Amino acid sequence: MNFNKVILYYGFAPIADPEAVKLWQKTLCESLNIKGRILISPHGINGTLGGHMSDVKKYIKNTRQYPGFKKIDFKWSEGTGNDFPKLKIKVKDELVAFGNPGEIKVDENGVIGGGIHLRPEEVNKLVEERGDEVVFFDGRNAFEAKVGKFKDAVVPDITTSHDFVKEIESGKYDHMKDKPVVTYCTGGIRCEILSVVMKNRGFKEVYQIMGGIVRYGNAFGDDGLWEGSLYTFDDRLTIDFSDHTKLIGTCAHCDGPTKEFRNCQKPECHQLVLLCDPCYDKHLDMPCKHDREIKRNRDLVG
Repeated sequence: MNFNKVILYYGFAPIADPEAVKLWQKTLCESLNIKGRILISPHGINGTLGGHMSDVKKYIKNTRQYPGFKKIDFKWSEGTGNDFPKLKIKVKDELVAFGNPGEIKVDENGVIGGGIHLRPEEVNKLVEERGDEVVFFDGRNAFEAKVGKFKDAVVPDITTSHDFVKEIESGKYDHMKDKPVVTYCTGGIRCEILSVVMKNRGFKEVYQIMGGIVRYGNAFGDDGLWEGSLYTFDDRLTIDFSDHTKLIGTCAHCDGPTKEFRNCQKPECHQLVLLCDPCYDKHLDMPCKHDREIKRNRDLVG
């Protein structure tokens, strides 16, 4: 049995002294030999951490004792024990870098004015009832969708979360403003912000998936509305939800099927790119054909 686990979580709640919370979290993680990344802002906390199951459980118990963090939804997945090289904790103005910290308001119950939260089974029910009227809207960076997404989802052409506000205001999606829009992202945190951005700009019926793709995939595997692998912001790079995951990614060189993100070893590149095994073995002798904007993004998101 694998006792190494990875947890992904976030909690929106007012934090008067982020630096004090940073020190508390650092001391707690080091005492439990837990590694990973944590972001703290005046709006709350966001983390992806790995360690032994018993230590992770102690971390969760202690973190939930902080006012406003009692209801944090911790998403679990299998770890290797080497998913994170070290512990990184940062204080920033935003938990997710949308570039609009003043637009987001939080209280002890979370983000104010966001989308309606749906459990995985409620997502399926919405589609059963409303059919093709429902629009799935990817709240991640476009390259993450190369290996997995919800069926027929709208995937905005963005490189970072900073691009979302401009993208939403571009008018490209105005035809969706009267439709039921289900936003989704890895663990749910980006949709907390995205749903506010969309509602503030005229989208009338906006939803978000509780626990994000991770929770939906754990519930339905590859027998629901999700297809493909999930990109992760740790050394695993991708995870699957079943033994029959659909392979939707294509190699940047030969267009063959692959789900493997590789770090290009060329000195002038070092960008993350989808490459099959044969092409990766000889990629140093081949020109870079992948999108030059695709980078190895190690910012914490969910």
